[in-house]
Amino acid sequence: MAIPDYQKIMLPLLKYASDGQEHSMREVIGALADQFNLSEYERKELLPSGQQPVFDNRVGWARTYLKKAGLLATPKRGYFEITEQGINVVRQSQKEIDVQYLSQFPDFISFKSAKRQDDKLSSDFIEILERTPQESIELGHQKIRKELELDLITRVKNISPDFFERLVIDLLIKMGYGGSRRDAGKAIGKSGDGGIDGIIKEDKLGLDVVYIQAKRWDTNVIGRPEIQKFVGALYGQRAKKGVFITTSNFTQDAKSYVSGIDIKVVLIDGQELAQLMIDNNVGVSTVSVYEIKKIDSDYFTDS
Repeated sequence: MAIPDYQKIMLPLLKYASDGQEHSMREVIGALADQFNLSEYERKELLPSGQQPVFDNRVGWARTYLKKAGLLATPKRGYFEITEQGINVVRQSQKEIDVQYLSQFPDFISFKSAKRQDDKLSSDFIEILERTPQESIELGHQKIRKELELDLITRVKNISPDFFERLVIDLLIKMGYGGSRRDAGKAIGKSGDGGIDGIIKEDKLGLDVVYIQAKRWDTNVIGRPEIQKFVGALYGQRAKKGVFITTSNFTQDAKSYVSGIDIKVVLIDGQELAQLMIDNNVGVSTVSVYEIKKIDSDYFTDS
């Protein structure tokens, strides 16, 4: 089944705690994953940031909302237990608990500071109910990044061949190749189609080199014959490593070919080129930075 949203987790979580015992988050995450019959893949599916499993995050937010409504309490770090108010809710045999249900509790109303009319939540809040706040932030970030990737590729496809050469060298330097920019890349040939051929030091000492070919193409897809030519040139130079960069894409046949040869050849298509530019701050600048903070439990621990 699909991973339940954090509201669907609230009632099972409260019922699990209704035995009156203290429970750890790790314990309840495993028990609820079994209860929802989640597959191994669903249990390990990560948030867009890759820093936490989606299900773990949603259980955490379900616990937070139940705690803010006064239905759960945290007697010590990493543990929670049900309150008298929580036991009363379980006894009512509710079919489900969601944010709207929790809005009857004064503590929760204070927590959300939400304006209500006729005991209903405002429409702008209802729109985000199925996602945790952290999921909403991360998904929004992913959307902004994807739009930036598309804008970058469009821009790169329209720059001059010389500018493209500088861009590729700048990117490789930012990734740790080549040492200083002065001796980073050494052109060994140019073509009239906007591509470049060059070599760059793999490390600052120049113990090894990487051969580069880059094609600033708009719609042409790079196929196996083009890659075979590049590999042939590497053999001619007795080179062991090569990087082929394009603003377009590679055919599946080209990808399969490089996976079966002795020489190490890395293929970077337009999408990955844009991702590397963003990750290494080439051609982009930071507009805003948002920090997500949490309680430092160690600070509040008596020595």
